[in-house]
Amino acid sequence: MFKDKTVIITGAAQGIGKEVAKEYALAGANVVMADMNNTLGQAVCSELIQNGHKVIFIPTDVRKEQDVIHLMTSAVKHFGTIDILINNAGIFKPMSPYDLPMDVFDDLINTNLRSVFLCSREAAKFMRLNSKGGAIVSMASTRAFMSEPHTESYAATKGGIVALTHALASSLGPDYIRVNCISPGWIETGNYENLREIDHLQHFSRRVGKPKDIARACFYLTDEKNDFVTGINLTVDGGMTKKMIYEE
Repeated sequence: MFKDKTVIITGAAQGIGKEVAKEYALAGANVVMADMNNTLGQAVCSELIQNGHKVIFIPTDVRKEQDVIHLMTSAVKHFGTIDILINNAGIFKPMSPYDLPMDVFDDLINTNLRSVFLCSREAAKFMRLNSKGGAIVSMASTRAFMSEPHTESYAATKGGIVALTHALASSLGPDYIRVNCISPGWIETGNYENLREIDHLQHFSRRVGKPKDIARACFYLTDEKNDFVTGINLTVDGGMTKKMIYEE
């Protein structure tokens, strides 16, 4: 269903973004990987190309407007169009609100939230030229709805993404561009085998999430057949945000 579709993934050099890029490549898509980490990004890109996939890597700082414009124009120059955008780039810097410098707060806003608007706007300029429009998916978080201490800046960005999603869905709908977001819970991007039994069993699903779980959610939200799904936040967390917890 994604054969020859052009997909842009930000933050694609590692973690969830890397897995999403690989899954779209396996599905036959033209994949454009964007990341600040040139070394890791080029390595993943080279591996996918060697396996016969159509992939390019564009070094990108999503905080910079000119970098984002260059990313989109490069994707169109190479593959001819943009069909799907996955806004995945993000950073997490827990810090007490008493000690949080405003430049750190602003950096999270610019990296996690401002970039979503910027990338979506620039990609949409090309998507609206497609006869079938396009699809945008942004990575929010369950931390948009529940918190641990010292996560104010991160929570603010992820809550902003949820709100921005339905606003963009409204504005871009006339151009047949669907906009949704995903709120992952615990998605283990390190060594899954090192997790404890309690880590798994505290979830309704009885296991911790994997990056492939998020890739499958992206597939659902970007499938042309699901064109009635727009403006939503899809929580993928093994049920953790629905768990009632009392301390005894």
